[in-house]
Amino acid sequence: MSVTSRWIDIPAGADSFGAYLALPKSGKGPAVIIIQEIFGVNSHIRAVTDQYAQDGYVAISPDIFWRTQPRVELTYAGADRDKGIELLQKTNVDLAVADIGATAATLRAMPEVTGKLAAIGFCFGGRLAYLTAAQGTVDAAVAYYGGGIQNQLDAAPKIQVPMQFHYGELDSAIPMSAIGQVKERFAGRDNVEFHIYPNADHGFNCTDRASYHQHSAALAHGRTLTFLGERL
Repeated sequence: MSVTSRWIDIPAGADSFGAYLALPKSGKGPAVIIIQEIFGVNSHIRAVTDQYAQDGYVAISPDIFWRTQPRVELTYAGADRDKGIELLQKTNVDLAVADIGATAATLRAMPEVTGKLAAIGFCFGGRLAYLTAAQGTVDAAVAYYGGGIQNQLDAAPKIQVPMQFHYGELDSAIPMSAIGQVKERFAGRDNVEFHIYPNADHGFNCTDRASYHQHSAALAHGRTLTFLGERL
């Protein structure tokens, strides 16, 4: 492995929370915040964080559920999926966005971070990446199958940073009508990209899911790297 990884603590008021940090072989670079799904900073999210470190980024994944159940690690079906939904329902989204902001502040203070930083979120994390972009605490954002964004379009005008969206056309949780609502709100914005994958379902980027779709995941990763390379 050409990356080094460890858990670090991020200050949050009088408290702190954990975040999984992966450094590139060079030890420095621009930064990305990898935002988890409802399944915690599990082995897949850590693998994605490592992947971006291999791509030359200082990559970090904050523990979004720390206030309810720190370091939870879930799989994608059955009781674990139910647990993830339960944790989501107990999560204050505003506090989660604030935690991502705290993570960004920690990154910007690290000597290893030599450039700008972006947020990349998956599922629930995609929505958080969108809301973080609206806060202006990152320099760019990427949302993979971000659920519920169509219900929070009042945040869209606040987004001034470049943003990229990835959706699966077969995703019943985010129908094409919902994607259309988001696209319409960003019409005419030359710093916002939409990519829709015709053979992909929800979670298509996750190698541990039954819905993993290699072709779409590879295309999306390449497009994300191009976007980051141009914007950071």
